[in-house]
Amino acid sequence: MAGLKIAVQMDPMHSIDIQGDSTFALMLEAQTRGHSLWHYEVQHMWLDGATLKARVQPVTVQNVAGAHYEFGHTKTVNLAEMDVVLMRQDPPFDMAYITATHLLEHIHPKTLVVNNPAAVRNAPEKLLVMHFPELMPPTMISRDRGAIKEFRKLHEDIIVKPLYGNGGIGVFRMKPDDENLGSLLDMFFAASREPLMIQRYEPAVRAGDKRIILVDGVAVGAVNRVPAEGDNRSNMHVGGRPEKSVLTAREQEICDRIGPTLKREGLLFTGIDVIGDYLTEINVTSPTGIQQIARFDGTNIAGMIWDKIEQNKGSSAF
Repeated sequence: MAGLKIAVQMDPMHSIDIQGDSTFALMLEAQTRGHSLWHYEVQHMWLDGATLKARVQPVTVQNVAGAHYEFGHTKTVNLAEMDVVLMRQDPPFDMAYITATHLLEHIHPKTLVVNNPAAVRNAPEKLLVMHFPELMPPTMISRDRGAIKEFRKLHEDIIVKPLYGNGGIGVFRMKPDDENLGSLLDMFFAASREPLMIQRYEPAVRAGDKRIILVDGVAVGAVNRVPAEGDNRSNMHVGGRPEKSVLTAREQEICDRIGPTLKREGLLFTGIDVIGDYLTEINVTSPTGIQQIARFDGTNIAGMIWDKIEQNKGSSAF
């Protein structure tokens, strides 16, 4: 097909790790296909009446550390004139993130926004997953101290984490003999009015927390992430070690169960987290993992994503 005009809404180009960043892989693949790329940060997007504008820079990319991008001259564009916008800035999922989804709705789906901004807003990672309780470990979302203490009394060994956090930041394991739960709740509740997610601790995490990538609701690859010694978190940028992996029958069952919902909502590129036999999160904001999977088994997930975008650009399916 003719080259597409692609605007990439993401974090600063100089800050990314080109060996692990999924957005960078998507940009390389788009450029290889003859598409044109523009970069902007969400702070440089604004709504002028009914027109969504952004201050963008044309960008070319190459897989060379320290010289991985080159910008052209900055200009202001009407984002409705783009063919595709990739919404790829990292969380936290706060009011600024939510506002960005509202703004992008002014151009979607005529300009295809990936992922669908309304679905992203309505499906933060730790809330969408709660629609599938039969696939999850025992989990609660609460700010009620009494309810949290009762949950701990029942399940003893628990994980406490911020509802809208990311990257393993603020994730705590509270063992049955740990006397710090009260202080931990004080700290969280002093910093935010948001509830917390509380889950039963799954010992299977020592063998890894698997990231599975789904494209248009279909599982296409997986990487296992093993926590570093002395850490209960498996996120790769806090020390988790990636390992080659394939899907188990249970993991395929999980993907088959959630896939139709992801497809229906226009969540084209998602990453789910599975520990043992349990689904723990559905990542829809800025999923990662495609470069690690490509290195282990050669699967070009970035290519699969662009195949879907090229096939469906502008359709009501998104």
